[in-house]
Amino acid sequence: MSPCWLILLITLIAMFLTIDADSQENTKSYLVYVRSPPIRDAPKSMLHMRILQQALGSDGTANALVHSYKRSIKGFVAALKKEDVQKVCCQFSEFLAMEGVIAIFPNEKKHLHATRSWDFIGFPEKVERSSTESDIIIGVIDSGIWPDYPSFNDSGFGPPPPKWKGSCYNITCNNKITGAKYFRSDKKFGKNDIMSPIDSRGHGTHTASTAAGGAVSSASFYGLGLGTAREGVPSARIAVYKVCRSDGCRDADILAAFDEAIADGVDIISASLGSTLAHHYFNDVVAIGAFHAMKHGILTSASAGNGGPKLTTMRNVAPWSLCVAATTIDREFLTKIKFGDDIVLEGNSLNTFDLNNIQYAVVYRGHVPNTLEGYNSSISRLCLRDSMDQNLVKGKIVVCDASIVNLVNGDILRLKLQQHNCSHVEEQPFQQYLAPFVASFSSRGSNLITLDILKPDIAAPGSDILAAWSPNSPPSAVKGDKRQLEYFFDPGTSMACPHVTALAANIKSFHPSWSPAAIKSAIMTTATPLKSLKNDAEFAYGSGHINLTKALNPGLVYDANETDYINFLCGQGYNDSLLQVVTGESNNCFGVTHGSVWDLNYPSFAVSTTSPEFDTRLFKRTVTNVGSPTSTYEATLTAPEGIDIQVNPPRLSFTSSGQKLSFTVSVSGFVTSIASASLVWDDGTYQVRSPIAVFLYNIDDN
Repeated sequence: MSPCWLILLITLIAMFLTIDADSQENTKSYLVYVRSPPIRDAPKSMLHMRILQQALGSDGTANALVHSYKRSIKGFVAALKKEDVQKVCCQFSEFLAMEGVIAIFPNEKKHLHATRSWDFIGFPEKVERSSTESDIIIGVIDSGIWPDYPSFNDSGFGPPPPKWKGSCYNITCNNKITGAKYFRSDKKFGKNDIMSPIDSRGHGTHTASTAAGGAVSSASFYGLGLGTAREGVPSARIAVYKVCRSDGCRDADILAAFDEAIADGVDIISASLGSTLAHHYFNDVVAIGAFHAMKHGILTSASAGNGGPKLTTMRNVAPWSLCVAATTIDREFLTKIKFGDDIVLEGNSLNTFDLNNIQYAVVYRGHVPNTLEGYNSSISRLCLRDSMDQNLVKGKIVVCDASIVNLVNGDILRLKLQQHNCSHVEEQPFQQYLAPFVASFSSRGSNLITLDILKPDIAAPGSDILAAWSPNSPPSAVKGDKRQLEYFFDPGTSMACPHVTALAANIKSFHPSWSPAAIKSAIMTTATPLKSLKNDAEFAYGSGHINLTKALNPGLVYDANETDYINFLCGQGYNDSLLQVVTGESNNCFGVTHGSVWDLNYPSFAVSTTSPEFDTRLFKRTVTNVGSPTSTYEATLTAPEGIDIQVNPPRLSFTSSGQKLSFTVSVSGFVTSIASASLVWDDGTYQVRSPIAVFLYNIDDN
């Protein structure tokens, strides 16, 4: 197949997979990926304009170039008509043959996926901290920030470290918030959008303060959760990259944010956003951005998604980023509902209203659909916004079905409070389970893009998380709600992600030379194993629940670099064009060792099979000694009946720090659903644990 037709096929597939179109207009925006420019000293915007002129002619390029990526990302954003897409991707003139359009994808939308949580996971306020913590800068790609809160006070902070190259657009920064930028490639703003990094949604403020906000006493949501709000690395600094607005988060803007964050000099990137479906790496801007970040020594922490408890709902699955699931903590808020016959039911609720002993009628939302707007009872019963007739529910308590609204784990907020009392009554109270357990909304594996890479990687608190909020965003998100908050409970893997971001930043402050893969390995191999409420096991929690103290000194790490990931992509069947979309360089798979997925030096193991009885799978791994210079590790295996696991050699003896030793793991046997096993390397001081998930994959079910 010729390069032209290959690129066109990729483009058509991407267009077919696109869920959301920009509008009904004839012109839409596209991401155009190119090879490295042949003229190194020429402005990239000039080179990109020449590509468009070659393809469309001078008359068609006046407003076609929307944005040129000028940092790590190789490409640009173009406003094109459908009939022009083929011209751009397939006009291989002499100039284009040098410059090279690799692929074109539609500019899709992504979606946004505490006073108690840090104490709950064993990270007290007074804990040993690195003297270089204030040199760590966390890049938060989200909906912006509300900078005027005490959480972002810069008292006691000196100037940013010399490595920092960032700046602030339309906002006053300080020595805590060292950078703030906003992106909107198409320049189309909604009436409620703010043309600055200021947060109008609250989500970005919440995630930023969870990761690196300073300690604030007497924080609460109308008295609920009262305590000191503090975060994982309060001395670290924050750089804000606003990409999300009222209509979502555009791919072009997300990629631009990664481009800027890398050039600015952030140390860790936190991205609590993702697609509604997992995409292949060459068609996933978070994966592409995270790959470029990894090349520059920056780990990306990304949320798993809120599509649970259904299996195969994972969103961010690239092996070079860290995918975070959400768990509960040991806190719940209850409300009692008393009926006219004196029956009292108790359920989970974030209730801030006092009914003053006044009785109100109860109405079932399925009986009051907003038919004038086209809603029926099957929609209104689920409490979706604007789906009920306001005249029929005014002054009443509304009862909603919770079949897909997992209120017990914090999704009570999806009821938007509606200025009514909202409470959820479980058929079987969940208090019988001890926290932490994986929240039902948290997306589950398996990883549909690469089955034998286990995702999620790790789990962290994501329910009932209290953190700073934007006063521009009322807690109910309902018209007429005038309440303004400084702190708010928000649930989701979006809230779990910055907990892990903070842990990664803490590790980075103690071990500044560690690679993203080494930091990721330290977090995964020191995690606390969890028990599953359902038969989803590692598909729910990955390696387990974060352990903030053990992760600083893991003993051994599974390291990997750009070359390892390129070998992995070549082994996955990527051709040169697809490989270059991800890497942004003129890489090719010619002469590259096409390593299988089992050869990637990953801290966890996954075996997928379409038959209950499967042949031996052989994994090759290498560990680096970051613990005691002289140490001997013994392998301990646990496996259920029917699964046979062998490690060779079973003992690793190190004689120096930084020494690398290799081993193999073979897995064979019989499985009917999901089988959980593990490998632990133990030297008496450090226990380096890797989960081994073996599962039967039914293609017909996916």
